[in-house]
Amino acid sequence: MREKFLSELVETISNWSEVVAIAEGGSQAKGNQDQASDLDLYIYVHSEVPFVKRSMLIDLRSDNAELDNRIWEVGDEWTDSSTGMVVDMMYRSPDWIERELARVLDSHEASLGCSTCHWENVRSSRALFDPTGWYRKLKLKADRPYPGELARSIFEKNYRLLCDSHSAFQKQIVTAASRNDSVSVNHRTADFLACYFDVLFALNRVPHPGEKRLLDSSDSLEFVPTALRDTVQALMSAGSRNEATELKRLLDRMVTELDLCLRASVLRNLAPLQRDFPQTGSRQKPEVSVEHRAKRTILR
Repeated sequence: MREKFLSELVETISNWSEVVAIAEGGSQAKGNQDQASDLDLYIYVHSEVPFVKRSMLIDLRSDNAELDNRIWEVGDEWTDSSTGMVVDMMYRSPDWIERELARVLDSHEASLGCSTCHWENVRSSRALFDPTGWYRKLKLKADRPYPGELARSIFEKNYRLLCDSHSAFQKQIVTAASRNDSVSVNHRTADFLACYFDVLFALNRVPHPGEKRLLDSSDSLEFVPTALRDTVQALMSAGSRNEATELKRLLDRMVTELDLCLRASVLRNLAPLQRDFPQTGSRQKPEVSVEHRAKRTILR
């Protein structure tokens, strides 16, 4: 049913004169979808598809639609009435995605969190309509080893905001908790985790999979703290109660174990990042060690 629905939808969209290529992304394309997964369609266009044309397609198929959403990128989200499938149609410029790939793969520019998620989006997607071969060429560009200089840039931009700088998220979280400022604790914890996972995926030379199910994705990494899932859950729990002392202990542990992952990756020549590791007196060092098992490094 899904493939039939998808085929019919792509056939209709591919007839729009503005369309250059159509790709499926997200968990459906990767094969790790669950019952809550929607259908992510990336529609590459040389000019904007008129709203009337898009609404004519969707209004016939859905009574639950949000059209022309421009909060992040132009998109139409709707639920198909006959199948119950949730469809997220995102419209992108070929020039834009080419610039995004060049920014990370050629210029090695980092962001605060999710630095390489657009690269991974292209890598893991599958082409559904590509009459000129443009998308095939784009995927060939994306199918390349992780640049060492990119990993270094991600580390240098994100790591300082974990613990090293005066405005580090770790300090802001603890300060906010001591003030019982729950909103700020939640906000800065999200920032901390965004930078943390950006560094973790970079030191493993794995493109960032995006903001969803990061703990599941990190389970397959070679260098990863063994209790990361439990620690993150404990962090969220302590944050909900504004427990400043417990938050500091957990954040210290997370950063220390990230340091050990980085050291292990350097020893394996996977991440030649030059760094003087922090030796701050305030950081508590948990009893952890690095162990290699079946090409996977875990921390204890």
